Amino acid sequence: MSTWFLILSQFSIIAFALVGGVFLAFSDFIMRSLATAQSPAGIEVMQSINREVFRWVFMTLFLGMAVVSAGIIVYTYSHLAGIGAVLIGGAAGLYLLGVFGVTVAFNVPLNNLLEALDFRSAAAVDFWKARYLPHWTFWNSVRSVASIGAAVMALVGLVLVVQG
Repeated sequence: MSTWFLILSQFSIIAFALVGGVFLAFSDFIMRSLATAQSPAGIEVMQSINREVFRWVFMTLFLGMAVVSAGIIVYTYSHLAGIGAVLIGGAAGLYLLGVFGVTVAFNVPLNNLLEALDFRSAAAVDFWKARYLPHWTFWNSVRSVASIGAAVMALVGLVLVVQG
C-alpha cells in the first residue's frame, strides 16, 4: 500500500466519523428540539439550516468524501487484496450509497419541498409534522449509521491491510 493511500485512508476514517457525528446530532437531539418548538419556529430554523449548510466546511467534507470514496473503491480493488481491501472498498461504497445516495434521493427532496413553503402557513405546518419530521429524521438516521459504519469498516480494513 502506498504512503499516500495510507494517509488518505486515515483521513477518510476521521471524515466518515465526523460526517456521521453531525448526522447523529441531528437525529438524536436537534430534530427533536425543532419538533418541540412551535411549528413555525422549527420550520423556519430548519429552512435556515438547509440554506447555511451549503456555505461551510460540512458541505465540502460531505461532497469531498463522495469523490474520495470513489477513488478509494478504484484503488482498493485494483491495488490491494484480501478482506482488509474488501472492507476499505466496502466502507467507501457504504458512504457513497448510504450517505451520499440517501441524501440525494431522500433528504434533499424533502428539504426542497420544505424550502418552497412559507414557514407560517398551515400547509407548511402539516407537511412539517406529517411528512418532514418523521421521514427526514429516519433517512438522516440511515445516513448516520452508514457514515459511522463506513468509519468502522475502513478502520478495521486498514488495520488488516497494514498487518497483512
